[in-house]
Amino acid sequence: MNGPNLNLLGMRNPELYGTATLPQVEARCREIARQAGRDLVAYQSNHEGALIDFLQQHRDAAGAIINPGGLAHTSVVLRDAVADCPFPVVEVHITDVSKREDFRRRSYLTDVAANQFIGLGVVGYEQALRWLLANVGGSAPQPPKDKS
Repeated sequence: MNGPNLNLLGMRNPELYGTATLPQVEARCREIARQAGRDLVAYQSNHEGALIDFLQQHRDAAGAIINPGGLAHTSVVLRDAVADCPFPVVEVHITDVSKREDFRRRSYLTDVAANQFIGLGVVGYEQALRWLLANVGGSAPQPPKDKS
């Protein structure tokens, strides 16, 4: 799940967020899930209520990864929806929000997320997925070894 403005990934502030697009990130994660024998449903919305609706409509999921974008710092209701999930939810932020503006340093999801991957770029999504696969069942395929 991806929140506001992440539909512009690869175009918006590439110096902060990189040049990979959201469809590219989703495709890579979908392949990792496929290799583990799992399905991945990707979703993005610029609307807080739509994200909450998506979580509530997928209560049968094994787990979720969420990059809430700026809603991490403002949305108590999104926090409550994540807290109510019957499955683990992993929070991802592409940048290291602890080193950005003061208002970005607190995430309302921190205490309800099963884990966080912050400041790893878009690779954080892959790391979050591998963690989730390892912790909800299914084998998490490992990244290829560096041959250098």
